[in-house]
Amino acid sequence: MSQDAEMTCPQCQSPMSARTLGDVTVHQCTSCEGVFLERADLGNLIEAENDWHRDSGPKTMPLPRITADMTVPPPSRPVTRAYIESLFT
Repeated sequence: MSQDAEMTCPQCQSPMSARTLGDVTVHQCTSCEGVFLERADLGNLIEAENDWHRDSGPKTMPLPRITADMTVPPPSRPVTRAYIESLFT
């Protein structure tokens, strides 16, 4: 499917906006918020989701010893429960 072609929602006939994250393009309806994926994009999403869960296990690091010269760490990124959540935030 051409990336330049304007898509309309099959449910409500409203225009759909494209969102790209990595190799995946998701088309979402601006009205009813339905989503459309091409088959290859669905496969890429499944692989990315599996990778995210494999790499999101507990990471235990030893606690550092507190010293006077320590600084406050930078704020952490918001925690997501799944890779696919990052498409809709």
